[in-house]
Amino acid sequence: MKPTSFLEQLTVKNSVLGVQFLFVAFGATVLVPLLVGIDPAVALFTAGVGTLIFHLVTKGQVPIFLGSSFAFIAPIIEATKLFGWPGTLSGIVAVGLVYGIVSALVKARGIKFIEQLFPAVVVGPVIMIIGLSLAPTAVNMAKTDWILAIIALTTAIIVVIFGKKMIKLIPVFIAIGVTYVVAIIWGKVDFTPVKESAWIMIPQFTLPQFHWNAILYMIPVAIAPIIEHVGDIYAVGGVCNKNFIEKPGLNRTLLGDGIATTVAGMFGGVPNTTYSEVTGAITLTKVTNPFVLRIAAVTAIVFAFVGKISGFLKTIPQSILGGIMLLLFGMIAAIGIKALVESKSNISETRNQVIISVVLTIGIGGAILKSGNFSLGGIGLAAVVGIILNLILPKTKTE
Repeated sequence: MKPTSFLEQLTVKNSVLGVQFLFVAFGATVLVPLLVGIDPAVALFTAGVGTLIFHLVTKGQVPIFLGSSFAFIAPIIEATKLFGWPGTLSGIVAVGLVYGIVSALVKARGIKFIEQLFPAVVVGPVIMIIGLSLAPTAVNMAKTDWILAIIALTTAIIVVIFGKKMIKLIPVFIAIGVTYVVAIIWGKVDFTPVKESAWIMIPQFTLPQFHWNAILYMIPVAIAPIIEHVGDIYAVGGVCNKNFIEKPGLNRTLLGDGIATTVAGMFGGVPNTTYSEVTGAITLTKVTNPFVLRIAAVTAIVFAFVGKISGFLKTIPQSILGGIMLLLFGMIAAIGIKALVESKSNISETRNQVIISVVLTIGIGGAILKSGNFSLGGIGLAAVVGIILNLILPKTKTE
């Protein structure tokens, strides 16, 4: 008989499994805040709280862990330069509200509406831009110490290609760990942040400040993560042999993700997203009990208040992160290509070539549309242009 009460499920086995799932998501979750320059403890806290919110909204039916979204790294870095971090946070809060709007549309009109509005021919290039636009950041971080960067990159590649079972799911964690040990041996790690950190510390929370331009800048970026969310819900449903699109419903999963992202912005954290790494771990372990993921969430919140963890993360040399990013940012772009291939989009069709070409050029070129105090650029502008072109360009009979 399946346990139902809280105390029945709070077993040693489930607790160990929960910590293990956090271990799988930990590397990527703290990597995003390290790259955008905020306290990683905040990201751990908002990931944990966001996951619990998601489970509440979805009635505790879906085994999901929400971690830091890579899709927003480039927009956050650029928006912070333009509008400051508090202003950027208002954009992150607004992104969560967009999820809520899309959730309402899904409930009213069904998933087909979303698939028609955001087809692969638009989403694929946008995802590619997310990865490619970050390439200079990866290179600049890596070149601070190319030897450490190459060791990190090589380790990550070896784990991804040759890793078995759970090991294959944590390339970031292992690559950082291996290269960090090498950096210590070579005397290239400054432990001052660890020494200066107390054992118990409050994460460096930041309140958002309303900034209309930052909101307009960030909102369009939500398109790609929303589509990714749909794919992840299908994936985890397949693992659990359940149709989560129908029950509790895609509208609820989108709403849960959106509220979690809005709450993250309210506390000074980065947007959340469903983690494919955790879904992969569920596939391997055959553990589909959502309660285990809630244990992972609570553990993340506890870790957020352990100052030594945050201090340790700040000692990781930039070159190590850069080496890993050389692989991960390229893989993000590859996911965009995969989206086009798997959708069987007719790339030889002139209409599709026009959409892909314009989206890529605007996004990678960093085009910005300005009018008075209003500005829209980069990934966001590329996404908006892609949607408009898809709606107005005539389709052929074969499409």
